[in-house]
Amino acid sequence: METSVQLTILGRAALAALLGFAIGLEREYRGKSAGERTFALLGLGAAAFTASGALLLGSEGAGRVIQGVVAGMGFLGAGVIFRRQALDVKGLTTAAGAWAAAAIGVVVGLGAYVAGALATALVLLILELDQIPLLRRVHDRAVTSERQDDGSGS
Repeated sequence: METSVQLTILGRAALAALLGFAIGLEREYRGKSAGERTFALLGLGAAAFTASGALLLGSEGAGRVIQGVVAGMGFLGAGVIFRRQALDVKGLTTAAGAWAAAAIGVVVGLGAYVAGALATALVLLILELDQIPLLRRVHDRAVTSERQDDGSGS
């Protein structure tokens, strides 16, 4: 394999790892079950698989590799989600963030660096929306109303 192809794969994987790390930092800061190392590895792996498929196998091969990344993320995401009680599910946002980090890895692996960086910024924005006071009050009211409707009261 040519050195230039290897360096391209490595560069794409490194950028995706950095972008995944940024998302993981937010999850780590919030004390969630998966943090910066996990998200960095997800981005790196998705990008390395995708770049290898795209550069070595062409667009058809890349498509098959992307299908594998998506299937693998479904398995990993299910491992992050757990249920404590019938209606108390935890880990959905972290699993969705992991799924997004892998998608960003795929995008970067295909060579769309700006799209990957902007998607990362969008993920971080979405994860921080609950820190906006007005949105937090709307969320809290909706949760309170939902609990009253289902009879749990709290």
